[in-house]
Amino acid sequence: MDKRIVLLACPGDSTHIVFHLLQKEFGQVTVIMEERESLRIYLKRRIKRLGIFKVFSQLLFQFLIAKPLSLISGKRIREIIRSAQMDTAGIPEHLVTRVSSVNTDEAIAALQQSRPDLIVVNGTRIIARRVLDAVNCRFINMHAGITPKYRGVHGAYWAMVNRDPEHCGVTIHFVDKGIDTGNIILQEKVIITRRDNFVTYPYLQLATGLGLMKQAVDRFFSGTIQVQPGTRESFLWYHPGFGQYLYNRIFKGVR
Repeated sequence: MDKRIVLLACPGDSTHIVFHLLQKEFGQVTVIMEERESLRIYLKRRIKRLGIFKVFSQLLFQFLIAKPLSLISGKRIREIIRSAQMDTAGIPEHLVTRVSSVNTDEAIAALQQSRPDLIVVNGTRIIARRVLDAVNCRFINMHAGITPKYRGVHGAYWAMVNRDPEHCGVTIHFVDKGIDTGNIILQEKVIITRRDNFVTYPYLQLATGLGLMKQAVDRFFSGTIQVQPGTRESFLWYHPGFGQYLYNRIFKGVR
């Protein structure tokens, strides 16, 4: 009997890549795609958590450093994609159900209608407990960092900033109500080269994470998953600010 996999995701290259991996390895996959959060709502929520000055610095970093880095690093990104044979082609629209957020009633209805055996999460907002409880199956996620030491975002970047290359990697884990706190299924270190920087790290993590995701789904359906212990330390990381990035680039050599 074929197993039903639902990809719960947001728009972007990584979602396309994960979709094509799952479809190639496990057959038909349906997608529930949430819209990107509006900038106004995102900023309001982030300012409430971090304060206006920190968020302003993060915005400066995104517009003045991250965007130019993406343009400069295009060749390296394409090289990583080709080397790992990642497929960035679009997802057939007939397989996609679009919702405003993964945490809406419409998303819950779409999940229940799909009757999934497994839900793979990629890049969504934090999933509410009521959504996790709405279907009788597990959610698994590929996290760009070694949890729980590097929860949140940009785990590879912060590991390099902390001179902690042994914990520069990627994690496949079950999703729970916390932020990247679910039981660990698989983890693997990622090797950073002198050609890499803030915008190429996620592609290196994705290239490694795809193999781990295949193993995790195989083991899930064969009933052979054994969760692993994580690091003793647990931290939640955010986007770097403009000044933070410049300091780490100049004094620590982390690009």
